[in-house]
Amino acid sequence: MQLRVPLTVLACALALAACKPQPGAPAAAAPAADAKPAAAAPPAADAKPTGADDNLNAVLWMQRSVEYRASAETIYRAAADKLDAALKQPNWDALVPDERGNAAKGLKPAVVMDVDETVLDNSPYQARLVRDGKEYDEVSWDAWVAEKKAKPVPGVVEFAKAAQAKGVTILYLSNRAVHLKDATLANLRSAGLPVADDSVFLGLGTVVDGCEQNGSEKNCRRLLAGKQYRVLMQFGDQIGDFVQVVANTPEGRDGLLEQYHDWFGERWWMLPNPSYGSWEAMTFNNDYSQSRDARREAKRKALDLAP
Repeated sequence: MQLRVPLTVLACALALAACKPQPGAPAAAAPAADAKPAAAAPPAADAKPTGADDNLNAVLWMQRSVEYRASAETIYRAAADKLDAALKQPNWDALVPDERGNAAKGLKPAVVMDVDETVLDNSPYQARLVRDGKEYDEVSWDAWVAEKKAKPVPGVVEFAKAAQAKGVTILYLSNRAVHLKDATLANLRSAGLPVADDSVFLGLGTVVDGCEQNGSEKNCRRLLAGKQYRVLMQFGDQIGDFVQVVANTPEGRDGLLEQYHDWFGERWWMLPNPSYGSWEAMTFNNDYSQSRDARREAKRKALDLAP
């Protein structure tokens, strides 16, 4: 997903809103596939982080626990075991019917992968935010991407190389903006991921003729991928990496899971990401204009206390 906190400013600048809800948007607004929170006002130069950070344990778990590595490797190994079956079935397709504008049979096989926290691990960026008591902003995010230091998520390199060996193209469908393409592809290559050519990067801002993108939703780009490829599998860390999220509400998200429940573990593969995402934004009505304290209070109220 790519990112964790919403690309609100970029989405606006691109006249998108993947339906990443803008400040004050109604609860039914659709979120970004890899939503990141909007930037908070910067602290004073001499300010020190105070109090607990909501993201501390999540980032620490992703960086230090064997459980996280085992989870990611389990997913990628299981997916690799399904590749042959997917290749042998000519009607196998991992795109939902509404995002398949042409027949898939006879097309070259491909796998669609989100980038952030699905293929590349950006936890050092999150760790810096925790250390400094800050939140995501586009300037610091772009600077992190330019460093090209993100390491591969455990298990992904082995899976991607196995797929490539079977003639499967890896497509990187990311909400990293198109101006980050070169740095992203360089990072992917240095991490050992196969990159066929520049066309395999479908970033936020990719123009798809005849399809109006809704914010940072990925449905138009999945439609574009389907024009050239039979999509065997999709990988992501957010529900929006697989299908369009029309309403980022508990009911809307639960409905998607129920509708496509049988696709997970077969055509769709979800990576763990407790650090950020549209699941978090859902709890405070997708409204990042609220203060950090207000958002935290809304998250506390969303806890199930088994009354």
